[in-house]
Amino acid sequence: MTEQAEYTVVRSEKGYEIRIYSAHIVAQTVVQGPYRRALNQGFRIVAGYIFGGNRKKERIAMTAPVVEQKGGERIAMTAPVLASIEGESHTISFGMPRSYTLATLPTPTDPRVKIVTIPEKKMAVIRFSWLRTADRVEAKKHELRAALTRDNVVTHGEPQYAGYNPPWTPPWMTRHEVLVEIE
Repeated sequence: MTEQAEYTVVRSEKGYEIRIYSAHIVAQTVVQGPYRRALNQGFRIVAGYIFGGNRKKERIAMTAPVVEQKGGERIAMTAPVLASIEGESHTISFGMPRSYTLATLPTPTDPRVKIVTIPEKKMAVIRFSWLRTADRVEAKKHELRAALTRDNVVTHGEPQYAGYNPPWTPPWMTRHEVLVEIE
């Protein structure tokens, strides 16, 4: 079974959950372009790292979810800046297995991959299945924002998309989430 992000459900509300995510380590990259292309490109870059694109040539187990965040935090200046007419920046992250620490993870050979510790965070989450089109993800982000506004929940930053399944999973069996940090 694929290791998944560790969290505790604090409470369930109408249309969403409040969760506390434990601090964890991710491998991430920042790519430019429209949603689908950026997600695919970022996935390939970070997958290259876990499939042996590191100094130890070690394969690292895949975890779930793969997270996409539009914009997001900048990573080190050594990362290449890619020019794009669209000018859309996306951060694509894979959680690292909990058996690793920053000291034991192999060093990426691709300078676009950065290893980052994400601190514990409180998140509001909406879950959905079926298709993961850019329009559908945006609609779910809007739905989550509206529910949080209705309930006077203060957010921090932009919503993220989290995907849990490989591309060959039948649509009715997929698990997708939109998350946003809350105060």
